[in-house]
Amino acid sequence: MIPMRTGLGPAVTTALPPPALDRLCTNVAAYYTAKLARHGAIPPGVDWSCLATQQLRFVQLLRICDFAAPFSLNDVGCGYGALAAFLAERHPSADIDYLGFDLSSAMVQRARRRHRGKSATRFNVGRTSPRIADYSVASGIMNVKLDEPIEHWETYVRGILTDMYRSSRRGFAVNFMAAPTPGAPPDQLYCPSPDQWARFCRGDLECAVDTLCDYGLREFTLLVRRQPAVE
Repeated sequence: MIPMRTGLGPAVTTALPPPALDRLCTNVAAYYTAKLARHGAIPPGVDWSCLATQQLRFVQLLRICDFAAPFSLNDVGCGYGALAAFLAERHPSADIDYLGFDLSSAMVQRARRRHRGKSATRFNVGRTSPRIADYSVASGIMNVKLDEPIEHWETYVRGILTDMYRSSRRGFAVNFMAAPTPGAPPDQLYCPSPDQWARFCRGDLECAVDTLCDYGLREFTLLVRRQPAVE
């Protein structure tokens, strides 16, 4: 077995002060809980426009995974469990140990009801992964910054990416908005350049990164693979 890198350089700043992080996470959870209460367990309930684009995002994110062998998967910001349903539909023969977690307890309750009785599909309330898996994915959880100052939001994003690195043996995948959708409040959306977070993952996390930008949406996906440690 080839050893993997396990440490981060001292330059990586990954956490907001606890009061600021608590407030931010409370606001994000409230935002998505309200979306779920308004729309239910459908794509608008997690702020996506429709099922087709939600599933197109899943296709990009899952390019990080090798479906030829069993694997474990962390779904960061799992919402009502849409990715777990997509996996069951599109990859019914795959052997996947799935764990989803979300800031919103209402989302997790809905996900648990939807996937009741599936022993390899579990859901928790939380900010960070309670386990190390082969892969981690996150869809759309860093797009809506609400009224957070940009420096707070980007520290929060660094924390998410760093936790995904630390809790993924083989790699992780995330997506970001590249441009605001028409009619959306631009001051509440986070739309970085693809290079910004690709550089962070290459430099600070010492990973290999592929950037996907050509799948027809106003966004991009980063496929981040851990590098073998140097002997």
